[in-house]
Formats: sequence, structure tokens, C-alpha cells
Amino acid sequence: MSNQSSPKLQIETILRIFSELYPNPTTELIHDGPWQLLVATILSAQCTDKRVNMITPRIFARFPAPEDLAKASPTEVEMLIKDCGLFHNKARNLIATAKRIVEDYSGQVPSDREALMTLPGVGRKTANVVLANCFGVDAIAVDTHVFRLAHRLGWSQAKDVQGTEEDLMRVIPQKLWAKAHHWLIFHGRRICSAKHPDCEKCPIQGLCPQIGVSRVKKESS
Repeated sequence: MSNQSSPKLQIETILRIFSELYPNPTTELIHDGPWQLLVATILSAQCTDKRVNMITPRIFARFPAPEDLAKASPTEVEMLIKDCGLFHNKARNLIATAKRIVEDYSGQVPSDREALMTLPGVGRKTANVVLANCFGVDAIAVDTHVFRLAHRLGWSQAKDVQGTEEDLMRVIPQKLWAKAHHWLIFHGRRICSAKHPDCEKCPIQGLCPQIGVSRVKKESS
């Protein structure tokens, strides 16, 4: 199909292709419930999911619940997560978040975005990951992959994460927000990488406006 099709049809077609290409979209962060996913997502900032999945079993073996982590010292937590980027800040945030959950939410991770975003180390992206994966809330979490693909596909021109999220919410049907978040991440990791996108193997190359830009650059170089 030509990339001259209407924007609405282009988006519908791309989403259909993604649904066939990535049929079981879910987070690749291994977790058991909202608390574990919250911890894993906080750790995932500037760290790969693969690395986080190596670290979290250590944490949950030592501190299985918020009540346990709330009593930990920063040094204890740092030792467990030291091979994760920004581990000093993350250790402090994890302990502070655990304390807040124990004191303000009876040990249960809140299912409200505003409440989640008051927790130390939890921004809108982290909140949306937890809401979509654990509470069935329609949400799009914009990470680096989602941001990159949203702009390459022409679905957003916003300069920041929240503006990109709002643009995506406008062009993607609400019932697909959570799935589309994972589709864009998977595609960004496996085909449409930041530095070396594999455009020749991309199943949506005929619908992507970036393909034409890339080819012009190649031909002129």
C-alpha cells in the first residue's frame, strides 16, 4: 500500500500489521503483581529490561513486600541494584516509595495515576506502565522507543513526552492504547532502532514516511 493513503487509514493499517506481528503484547519486565512491576519499572530507567529482570529476583528475595523494603537502608538496596544505572537515586526512591505505600496506602500500590505520580521516582511513564499492565487502564506509556516511532511515523510532532502521549491518544483508538504501547516498543527494539533501523525488512515500509526520507539521504550521500 502506498504511503499516500489517508492518515486514518495509514494508522489503522499499521496497527493491524503490528497486531499480527506482535500478537501477545505485554511488558517484558518479569513481575508478579503491581508492587513488583512498580519496582521493576523504576529500575528500568536507563537500564535494559533484560538487566532489570536479572536484578529484581535479588530484591524480592530480600525484600518481598513494601513493608520489608520500607525498613531497608540505602546501602543494602544499593548493593542489590549496583549493576543498574543511577543506582544511588533508585535505591533512595525505592525505599521512599515503599514507605509511602505502607503509610498512605496500607501496603497496596494505588491504582490512580495522580496517586502513583506522587511516589518518589514515579513519573507519568512509570505510572502508565503499572496502570495498563496491572489495573487494566487504557494508557500509553511513552518511553524512548514509543517517542521515536511516534515521530518517525508522523503520528506526533510534540517535543516532549507528555505532548507525544496526548498526540498518540488522539490518533490511536482508546481500546488499543495499552497494546499499541507494546507494539511500538517491540518494533523499536527489533526493527526500527534508533541508529540503524532495518527499513528493508520492515513490514510497514510502504506506509512509513521516514522510509522516503531515509532513501533520499542514502541516494544523496
